[in-house]
Amino acid sequence: MSHAAIINDQAAVNALDQARNLTLPSRQEMLMRAPVVQQFWDNNRELLSSAWREWQLTEQGNAFKLDDSLLSANLRDAVNKAWENPKTELDVKELWEQVAPGVFQCQIFDPERLAELRGYLENVANAEIPLRPPYGIALNRHGAMLDKRSEGYLAAPEFQAFYQILMDRYMRPVARLLFPEVMGYDSQTFGFSIQYQPGVDTSLRLHTDASAATMNINLNLPGEAFTGSEIDYYDPATGMVRRLSFEPGIAMIHRGSVPHAAQPITSGSRTNIVLWLYGDRRQIPIRGLTQEIDAKVRWTVPESIPDSYAPF
Repeated sequence: MSHAAIINDQAAVNALDQARNLTLPSRQEMLMRAPVVQQFWDNNRELLSSAWREWQLTEQGNAFKLDDSLLSANLRDAVNKAWENPKTELDVKELWEQVAPGVFQCQIFDPERLAELRGYLENVANAEIPLRPPYGIALNRHGAMLDKRSEGYLAAPEFQAFYQILMDRYMRPVARLLFPEVMGYDSQTFGFSIQYQPGVDTSLRLHTDASAATMNINLNLPGEAFTGSEIDYYDPATGMVRRLSFEPGIAMIHRGSVPHAAQPITSGSRTNIVLWLYGDRRQIPIRGLTQEIDAKVRWTVPESIPDSYAPF
Protein backbone atom coordinates (compact mmCIF):
# COMPACT_ATOMS: atom_id res chain seq x y z
CA MET A 1 0.00 0.00 0.00
CA SER A 2 1.33 3.45 -0.91
CA HIS A 3 2.18 6.08 1.67
CA ALA A 4 -0.68 8.29 0.39
CA ALA A 5 -3.16 5.41 0.70
CA ILE A 6 -2.02 4.74 4.28
CA ILE A 7 -2.53 8.40 5.16
CA ASN A 8 -6.00 8.38 3.57
CA ASP A 9 -6.95 5.21 5.48
CA GLN A 10 -5.77 6.73 8.75
CA ALA A 11 -7.75 9.89 8.06
CA ALA A 12 -10.89 7.84 7.38
CA VAL A 13 -10.42 5.72 10.48
CA ASN A 14 -9.85 8.81 12.61
CA ALA A 15 -12.87 10.72 11.29
CA LEU A 16 -15.27 9.28 13.87
CA ASP A 17 -13.04 10.18 16.80
CA GLN A 18 -12.33 13.62 15.34
CA ALA A 19 -16.04 14.32 14.94
CA ARG A 20 -16.79 13.19 18.48
CA ASN A 21 -14.13 15.55 19.82
CA LEU A 22 -15.46 18.63 18.07
CA THR A 23 -16.63 21.50 20.29
CA LEU A 24 -20.16 22.47 19.30
CA PRO A 25 -21.29 26.10 19.27
CA SER A 26 -23.20 27.02 22.40
CA ARG A 27 -26.97 26.66 22.66
CA GLN A 28 -27.27 30.45 22.76
CA GLU A 29 -25.19 30.80 19.59
CA MET A 30 -27.42 28.23 17.88
CA LEU A 31 -30.62 29.96 18.97
CA MET A 32 -29.26 33.33 17.79
CA ARG A 33 -27.93 31.72 14.58
CA ALA A 34 -24.61 33.43 15.17
CA PRO A 35 -22.10 33.40 12.24
CA VAL A 36 -19.90 30.96 14.17
CA VAL A 37 -22.67 28.34 13.90
CA GLN A 38 -22.72 28.37 10.10
CA GLN A 39 -18.93 28.37 10.06
CA PHE A 40 -18.86 25.29 12.31
CA TRP A 41 -21.08 23.24 10.00
CA ASP A 42 -19.41 24.50 6.81
CA ASN A 43 -15.88 23.85 8.09
CA ASN A 44 -16.71 20.33 9.28
CA ARG A 45 -19.05 19.11 6.54
CA GLU A 46 -16.61 16.63 4.98
CA LEU A 47 -15.37 15.41 8.36
CA LEU A 48 -18.93 14.74 9.55
CA SER A 49 -19.81 12.89 6.35
CA SER A 50 -16.74 10.70 6.79
CA ALA A 51 -17.63 10.12 10.44
CA TRP A 52 -21.13 8.92 9.54
CA ARG A 53 -19.70 6.55 6.93
CA GLU A 54 -17.31 5.16 9.53
CA TRP A 55 -20.10 4.91 12.12
CA GLN A 56 -22.21 2.92 9.67
CA LEU A 57 -19.39 0.38 9.37
CA THR A 58 -19.49 -0.07 13.15
CA GLU A 59 -23.22 -0.83 12.84
CA GLN A 60 -22.81 -3.56 10.21
CA GLY A 61 -23.31 -6.30 12.80
CA ASN A 62 -26.82 -5.01 13.43
CA ALA A 63 -29.25 -7.30 11.58
CA PHE A 64 -31.70 -4.41 11.13
CA LYS A 65 -31.92 -3.13 7.54
CA LEU A 66 -33.29 0.26 6.55
CA ASP A 67 -35.55 -0.46 3.58
CA ASP A 68 -39.19 -0.30 2.53
CA SER A 69 -40.01 -3.52 4.40
CA LEU A 70 -40.55 -1.10 7.33
CA LEU A 71 -43.58 0.31 5.53
CA SER A 72 -47.16 -0.85 5.74
CA ALA A 73 -47.62 -3.84 3.43
CA ASN A 74 -50.87 -2.43 1.98
CA LEU A 75 -49.26 0.85 1.00
CA ARG A 76 -46.02 -0.75 -0.17
CA ASP A 77 -47.83 -3.24 -2.41
CA ALA A 78 -50.13 -0.59 -3.91
CA VAL A 79 -47.22 1.79 -4.55
CA ASN A 80 -45.05 -0.90 -6.13
CA LYS A 81 -47.91 -1.85 -8.46
CA ALA A 82 -48.43 1.79 -9.42
CA TRP A 83 -44.77 2.16 -10.34
CA GLU A 84 -45.14 -0.86 -12.59
CA ASN A 85 -48.53 0.20 -13.95
CA PRO A 86 -49.63 3.78 -13.15
CA LYS A 87 -53.21 2.92 -14.14
CA THR A 88 -53.53 1.18 -10.76
CA GLU A 89 -52.76 4.40 -8.82
CA LEU A 90 -56.33 4.67 -7.49
CA ASP A 91 -55.49 1.73 -5.23
CA VAL A 92 -52.89 4.02 -3.61
CA LYS A 93 -55.29 6.96 -3.37
CA GLU A 94 -57.96 4.86 -1.65
CA LEU A 95 -55.57 4.18 1.24
CA TRP A 96 -55.44 7.90 2.10
CA GLU A 97 -58.39 9.08 4.21
CA GLN A 98 -59.30 12.78 4.24
CA VAL A 99 -59.46 13.68 7.94
CA ALA A 100 -59.69 17.48 7.58
CA PRO A 101 -60.11 19.79 4.58
CA GLY A 102 -57.04 19.16 2.43
CA VAL A 103 -55.47 16.83 5.01
CA PHE A 104 -55.11 13.08 4.38
CA GLN A 105 -53.75 10.30 6.56
CA CYS A 106 -52.57 6.74 5.98
CA GLN A 107 -50.69 3.98 7.79
CA ILE A 108 -47.25 4.40 6.27
CA PHE A 109 -45.04 2.43 8.68
CA ASP A 110 -45.79 -1.04 9.98
CA PRO A 111 -46.38 -0.49 13.73
CA GLU A 112 -44.74 -3.85 14.45
CA ARG A 113 -41.49 -2.63 12.83
CA LEU A 114 -41.33 0.80 14.44
CA ALA A 115 -39.23 -0.48 17.35
CA GLU A 116 -36.47 -1.35 14.87
CA LEU A 117 -36.56 2.08 13.25
CA ARG A 118 -36.64 3.83 16.60
CA GLY A 119 -33.74 1.66 17.75
CA TYR A 120 -31.74 2.83 14.75
CA LEU A 121 -32.53 6.47 15.54
CA GLU A 122 -31.57 5.89 19.17
CA ASN A 123 -28.21 4.58 17.97
CA VAL A 124 -27.89 7.72 15.84
CA ALA A 125 -28.54 9.87 18.91
CA ASN A 126 -25.91 7.88 20.84
CA ALA A 127 -23.30 8.11 18.06
CA GLU A 128 -21.89 11.34 19.54
CA ILE A 129 -21.47 12.81 16.07
CA PRO A 130 -22.70 16.42 15.96
CA LEU A 131 -26.14 16.74 14.38
CA ARG A 132 -27.89 20.00 13.74
CA PRO A 133 -31.37 19.91 15.29
CA PRO A 134 -34.28 21.68 13.57
CA TYR A 135 -34.79 25.34 14.39
CA GLY A 136 -31.32 25.41 15.98
CA ILE A 137 -32.66 24.17 19.34
CA ALA A 138 -29.72 22.33 20.86
CA LEU A 139 -31.77 20.70 23.61
CA ASN A 140 -33.74 18.49 21.22
CA ARG A 141 -31.49 15.44 21.36
CA HIS A 142 -33.66 13.40 19.01
CA GLY A 143 -34.11 16.15 16.43
CA ALA A 144 -31.98 16.10 13.28
CA MET A 145 -31.81 17.49 9.78
CA LEU A 146 -32.27 14.65 7.29
CA ASP A 147 -31.64 16.16 3.86
CA LYS A 148 -28.12 16.55 2.49
CA ARG A 149 -28.84 20.18 1.60
CA SER A 150 -28.91 20.93 5.34
CA GLU A 151 -25.77 21.53 7.34
CA GLY A 152 -25.09 18.99 10.07
CA TYR A 153 -27.46 16.46 8.44
CA LEU A 154 -27.68 12.73 9.14
CA ALA A 155 -25.19 11.67 6.47
CA ALA A 156 -25.10 7.90 7.12
CA PRO A 157 -25.27 6.47 3.57
CA GLU A 158 -27.78 3.76 4.50
CA PHE A 159 -30.14 6.32 6.01
CA GLN A 160 -29.79 8.63 3.02
CA ALA A 161 -30.75 5.79 0.67
CA PHE A 162 -33.82 5.06 2.81
CA TYR A 163 -34.74 8.76 2.94
CA GLN A 164 -34.57 8.95 -0.86
CA ILE A 165 -36.90 5.94 -1.16
CA LEU A 166 -39.44 7.69 1.08
CA MET A 167 -39.25 10.83 -1.03
CA ASP A 168 -39.02 9.43 -4.55
CA ARG A 169 -41.15 6.28 -4.42
CA TYR A 170 -43.74 7.32 -1.85
CA MET A 171 -44.17 10.95 -0.88
CA ARG A 172 -43.82 12.62 -4.28
CA PRO A 173 -46.25 10.44 -6.27
CA VAL A 174 -48.75 10.46 -3.38
CA ALA A 175 -48.57 14.26 -3.19
CA ARG A 176 -49.11 14.48 -6.95
CA LEU A 177 -52.06 12.10 -6.70
CA LEU A 178 -53.80 14.02 -3.91
CA PHE A 179 -52.74 17.54 -4.92
CA PRO A 180 -52.21 17.58 -8.73
CA GLU A 181 -51.03 21.19 -8.74
CA VAL A 182 -47.76 20.26 -6.98
CA MET A 183 -46.52 18.58 -10.18
CA GLY A 184 -43.52 20.63 -11.29
CA TYR A 185 -43.16 22.12 -7.82
CA ASP A 186 -41.78 18.98 -6.18
CA SER A 187 -38.25 18.56 -7.51
CA GLN A 188 -36.53 19.57 -4.26
CA THR A 189 -36.72 17.75 -0.94
CA PHE A 190 -36.28 18.70 2.71
CA GLY A 191 -36.71 16.78 5.94
CA PHE A 192 -36.10 16.75 9.65
CA SER A 193 -36.98 14.72 12.73
CA ILE A 194 -38.22 16.19 15.98
CA GLN A 195 -39.28 14.93 19.37
CA TYR A 196 -41.82 16.88 21.41
CA GLN A 197 -41.23 16.59 25.15
CA PRO A 198 -42.58 18.55 28.11
CA GLY A 199 -40.06 21.25 28.97
CA VAL A 200 -38.10 20.92 25.71
CA ASP A 201 -39.96 21.38 22.41
CA THR A 202 -43.53 21.50 23.64
CA SER A 203 -45.62 23.11 20.89
CA LEU A 204 -45.60 24.96 17.59
CA ARG A 205 -47.72 28.03 16.89
CA LEU A 206 -50.08 28.35 13.92
CA HIS A 207 -48.07 28.56 10.72
CA THR A 208 -47.86 27.49 7.09
CA ASP A 209 -44.91 25.67 5.49
CA ALA A 210 -42.67 26.93 2.70
CA SER A 211 -43.48 23.75 0.81
CA ALA A 212 -45.74 22.52 -1.96
CA ALA A 213 -46.60 19.52 0.21
CA THR A 214 -45.76 18.42 3.75
CA MET A 215 -45.83 14.89 5.15
CA ASN A 216 -45.72 14.43 8.94
CA ILE A 217 -45.02 10.85 10.09
CA ASN A 218 -45.40 9.67 13.67
CA LEU A 219 -42.78 7.24 14.98
CA ASN A 220 -44.22 6.52 18.42
CA LEU A 221 -44.32 2.84 19.30
CA PRO A 222 -47.60 1.04 20.01
CA GLY A 223 -48.33 1.68 23.67
CA GLU A 224 -45.89 4.63 23.85
CA ALA A 225 -48.54 7.06 25.01
CA PHE A 226 -48.40 10.83 25.22
CA THR A 227 -50.97 13.47 26.09
CA GLY A 228 -51.48 16.77 24.35
CA SER A 229 -49.41 17.53 21.23
CA GLU A 230 -52.46 17.33 18.93
CA ILE A 231 -52.23 18.96 15.51
CA ASP A 232 -54.72 21.72 14.74
CA TYR A 233 -55.56 22.24 11.07
CA TYR A 234 -57.22 25.56 10.27
CA ASP A 235 -59.60 25.88 7.33
CA PRO A 236 -59.49 29.50 6.06
CA ALA A 237 -62.67 28.92 4.02
CA THR A 238 -64.80 28.23 7.09
CA GLY A 239 -62.68 29.45 10.01
CA MET A 240 -63.05 26.00 11.58
CA VAL A 241 -60.21 24.12 13.28
CA ARG A 242 -59.91 20.32 13.18
CA ARG A 243 -57.81 18.87 16.01
CA LEU A 244 -56.17 15.53 15.24
CA SER A 245 -53.94 13.14 17.19
CA PHE A 246 -51.24 10.88 15.81
CA GLU A 247 -51.21 7.10 16.04
CA PRO A 248 -48.04 4.97 15.63
CA GLY A 249 -46.77 4.88 12.06
CA ILE A 250 -49.46 7.21 10.74
CA ALA A 251 -48.59 9.86 8.15
CA MET A 252 -50.55 13.03 7.52
CA ILE A 253 -50.02 14.87 4.25
CA HIS A 254 -51.28 18.32 3.24
CA ARG A 255 -50.41 21.29 1.11
CA GLY A 256 -47.80 23.52 2.72
CA SER A 257 -50.29 26.39 2.56
CA VAL A 258 -52.65 24.70 5.07
CA PRO A 259 -52.30 26.57 8.41
CA HIS A 260 -51.53 24.19 11.27
CA ALA A 261 -50.21 24.20 14.83
CA ALA A 262 -49.01 21.69 17.43
CA GLN A 263 -50.67 21.89 20.84
CA PRO A 264 -48.47 21.71 23.97
CA ILE A 265 -47.44 18.21 24.98
CA THR A 266 -48.32 17.50 28.60
CA SER A 267 -46.84 14.04 29.19
CA GLY A 268 -44.76 11.46 27.39
CA SER A 269 -43.06 12.31 24.10
CA ARG A 270 -44.01 12.43 20.42
CA THR A 271 -41.40 11.55 17.79
CA ASN A 272 -42.04 12.58 14.18
CA ILE A 273 -40.33 12.85 10.83
CA VAL A 274 -41.41 15.84 8.72
CA LEU A 275 -40.85 15.81 4.95
CA TRP A 276 -41.26 18.66 2.45
CA LEU A 277 -41.42 18.93 -1.33
CA TYR A 278 -41.01 22.18 -3.24
CA GLY A 279 -39.79 23.34 -6.63
CA ASP A 280 -36.53 24.68 -7.98
CA ARG A 281 -35.58 28.03 -6.43
CA ARG A 282 -38.07 27.25 -3.64
CA GLN A 283 -41.11 27.75 -5.87
CA ILE A 284 -44.50 26.51 -4.68
CA PRO A 285 -47.80 26.30 -6.61
CA ILE A 286 -50.03 29.32 -7.03
CA ARG A 287 -53.18 28.96 -4.94
CA GLY A 288 -56.10 27.77 -7.04
CA LEU A 289 -53.86 26.36 -9.76
CA THR A 290 -55.30 23.21 -11.32
CA GLN A 291 -53.82 20.94 -13.96
CA GLU A 292 -54.55 17.58 -15.49
CA ILE A 293 -51.65 15.14 -15.16
CA ASP A 294 -51.28 11.85 -16.99
CA ALA A 295 -50.80 8.98 -14.55
CA LYS A 296 -47.60 7.85 -16.31
CA VAL A 297 -46.07 11.27 -15.73
CA ARG A 298 -47.08 11.27 -12.09
CA TRP A 299 -45.05 8.13 -11.36
CA THR A 300 -41.68 9.53 -12.39
CA VAL A 301 -38.70 11.10 -10.63
CA PRO A 302 -37.76 14.68 -11.63
CA GLU A 303 -34.53 15.15 -13.54
CA SER A 304 -33.73 18.43 -11.77
CA ILE A 305 -30.39 18.60 -10.00
CA PRO A 306 -30.83 18.99 -6.22
CA ASP A 307 -29.93 22.50 -5.12
CA SER A 308 -27.97 23.35 -1.97
CA TYR A 309 -30.43 25.71 -0.30
CA ALA A 310 -32.23 24.66 2.88
CA PRO A 311 -35.37 26.52 4.02
CA PHE A 312 -34.03 26.69 7.62
